[in-house]
Amino acid sequence: MNELVVTLLGLGQGHSVTEVMRWIELLLSFALAQQSLEHLARGDRMIFVPRLVLSLFLALGIGGGWTVWGLWGLGLAMLWRYQGPYNGGSDKMTLLILTCLSLAHLAPDIFWQEMALSYLAVQLVLSYFVSGWIKVINPEWQRGEALRDVFRFSAYPVSEALRSLSDHPRFLLVMGWSVVLFELVFPLALLHPVALKLALLCAAGFHFSNACFFGLNRFFWIWLCAYPALIWFQDRVF
Repeated sequence: MNELVVTLLGLGQGHSVTEVMRWIELLLSFALAQQSLEHLARGDRMIFVPRLVLSLFLALGIGGGWTVWGLWGLGLAMLWRYQGPYNGGSDKMTLLILTCLSLAHLAPDIFWQEMALSYLAVQLVLSYFVSGWIKVINPEWQRGEALRDVFRFSAYPVSEALRSLSDHPRFLLVMGWSVVLFELVFPLALLHPVALKLALLCAAGFHFSNACFFGLNRFFWIWLCAYPALIWFQDRVF
């Protein structure tokens, strides 16, 4: 994992669009395979057996754009079957990445490939900033009550022992405002490559902690898939 992170953070420094797309595809293949196996464990085979097979093809570089388009089509099928994003934000990000990759494979030249990756990068930045903005104007986040209620009442904590954190309001207030401020200033990380990589490490840590505390493991892997596009975008534009 350490080697993966180091290599990932080294992207953008002279790497081509094709190389960045390949990195996204490799990370995405792992994320989609993991999601598919979770569903298969519950016996849901109609969509997720083909999805798992195509994920393996994607990892091996088999099929090129056809594999990506097939996964994109299955993503639309999931929206229809589950009447919307089954897993909320992680499904939305999955479809966004697949859409941008699909467009990049359809692009007639490198300019439009760059536009597709740039759109993904901008959406990734907005995913943090908009989330922070929604929190900062919410009185419950301002008072530190949002995290308290998550730990106390929601079904998300992975163990009952974690609910005791709701009894530490000052700690949750600090943690809540730390998240809000980080998300709001995240776009400023684009101004310097080192700042961006540090910000992405912090963001990955944030998603990892959510996976540990709340079982939101899909967010960690799928957001990580979009990081190569942002690292490339910062190097290309700034």
